[in-house]
Amino acid sequence: MRAGAAVKRVTGGWGLVAVLIAAAVVTSGCAGSVDPDELPGVYRNDKTGGEILLDADGTFSATDISEGEVTGWGSADPVDFSGQWDFTRSNFVYLEADDGELDVDVQLYMAGPKKVYLRPDPDGPVTLKLTKAAAP
Repeated sequence: MRAGAAVKRVTGGWGLVAVLIAAAVVTSGCAGSVDPDELPGVYRNDKTGGEILLDADGTFSATDISEGEVTGWGSADPVDFSGQWDFTRSNFVYLEADDGELDVDVQLYMAGPKKVYLRPDPDGPVTLKLTKAAAP
């Protein structure tokens, strides 16, 4: 084996390790540590009035959130919908709508223990950010 090939092999291997470590740091830092038991509550966008209530029994209700914010297309008129929710280990809450004006399934991404957002297209912009309201 030539000396240059050995250096290239070692450098390439360390480069891969560096990329994997960087990816792990970025991924873990996106949502921070989320405890599923702390998810239930009201998440609100004060600017739009949109609100998602995650109940401890696994049900949710969404009010004043537009079809466009949920799907990335459609009306900007506020709608209401509800159904079941489940936290995944991929740091998002899966909303399965089964009642109301929208019959869609939605991923509610975690941006920390008190912030969530809608992003219908994973490569597109966030369409709605919501912050957990203080408990009464």
